[in-house]
Amino acid sequence: MSYDLFIGDKSFSSWSLRGWLLLEKFDIPYTEHMLGLYSGTMAKDMASLAPARLVPTLRTPEGWVVGETSAIAETLAERHPDAGIWPKDDEARSYARWLVGEMHAGFSALRTDCGMQLIYVMKGFSPSDAVKADIARIDDLLGRAMDRFGADGPWLFGDYTAADAFYAPVAARIVGYDLPVSDRLRAYAMTHLNDTAFRKWRREGLKTTYTPMPYDLGLPTQPWPVAD
Repeated sequence: MSYDLFIGDKSFSSWSLRGWLLLEKFDIPYTEHMLGLYSGTMAKDMASLAPARLVPTLRTPEGWVVGETSAIAETLAERHPDAGIWPKDDEARSYARWLVGEMHAGFSALRTDCGMQLIYVMKGFSPSDAVKADIARIDDLLGRAMDRFGADGPWLFGDYTAADAFYAPVAARIVGYDLPVSDRLRAYAMTHLNDTAFRKWRREGLKTTYTPMPYDLGLPTQPWPVAD
């Protein structure tokens, strides 16, 4: 039983990364299909997946089309209850869903001002007050998960869950824009960047080059801190 996952460019599509991790990290068989997010062909590429219009989009083995990453997470969790997509503990599972919901609907300043890019580290980026507020909120939310549920492992709930998949692009933004965050939040971000699946995703994304480079702010850059 294998799924089809339709995604955008790996160096820049944050939502695609979340969807891909929900399959890759939980050993759910899939075939990925790259759509023309930055080449301008995505609408045509997704015509057969209507009413879905954004990446990622999942197609089940039965041919059902599932859009929106939160719906993909719930669909996979229902169909693969032993995969560990959500924490087993009831309280932890409720909080994990809260974190996913807030990520899905919030942090608009961080997402707008700091588009995900996995190419290099920008130096000298000056975050707005709104971005700083988003960072503070993320630090509070994730810190509570680590304190309450994360004692047994490096992830928010000890073991990797959907909540970690949803915050993987935040990790990339923290590092890629050299954002001022707490030591604990930076360490969590680096756990993502060193993860085998995340590194695989980035490595595959680097096979494509871009002219001009998306999200180029004209700032000095340094190499990505984790080797390919």
